[in-house]
Amino acid sequence: MPALPRTYRPRASQRGGIFFRLLFLLGFLFLIFLVYLARHPLMRMAGSFWTVDEGPMASDAIVILGDDNYGGDRAARAADLLKAGWAPRVVASGRYLRPYASIAELEARDLTDHGVPATAIVRLDHRAEDTREEAVAISQLISSRGWKRIILVTSNFHTRRSRYICERTFPPGTVLRVVAARDSDFDPGNWWRSRLGVKIFAHELVGMLVAMWQMRHSDVQTSSSAALEHHQPMVAGLDVSGTVLVYR
Repeated sequence: MPALPRTYRPRASQRGGIFFRLLFLLGFLFLIFLVYLARHPLMRMAGSFWTVDEGPMASDAIVILGDDNYGGDRAARAADLLKAGWAPRVVASGRYLRPYASIAELEARDLTDHGVPATAIVRLDHRAEDTREEAVAISQLISSRGWKRIILVTSNFHTRRSRYICERTFPPGTVLRVVAARDSDFDPGNWWRSRLGVKIFAHELVGMLVAMWQMRHSDVQTSSSAALEHHQPMVAGLDVSGTVLVYR
């Protein structure tokens, strides 16, 4: 009579391996669940990461980076700073749109609409294709004017990348402070709720990675402004006779 086959019984090591894999799967699913619950705080943190707002200091000039939004939020913030007495002049920087028109021209118009005297506006027209090239044009202007302290105004989402680039581009010894302008197109606390907000976030992420790669061998040129933290706003009566400059 042939022997009956023995019933297969899995070894203890196999049963233990299945048990640990099941625990790992449950732990992974629990982690995903926690991330889902914390998704809004995490995305707010990610959106706020791009914003650097160091506050103003008494400076030689306020510089607005080009490509302001439709509402002119950068120009409005710069106008407030100038009228508060933090600097005697403001630089409207922007690329050419046509041979006869530039973003700098539009920014200058926004500034005058916000009460900035035309004599306090320095227009910087250029052909820069990105923030790094624009920083080079601004650096040349800073050197030619002998300015040492600069307030840089740009949109909230653009401040971290702008500071990274300008710190490595502006003339050595320049004291730089970055001031964030609110942007009607990007809310750090709710950026993922709009298509434009997601597009801006992705653009800054890619732009920062590109800037870090392009400037990986560049050293920080600007000085720390910690020693100037306690400077008071510049008093009225300072020279505001900034001239209009067209940079080609």
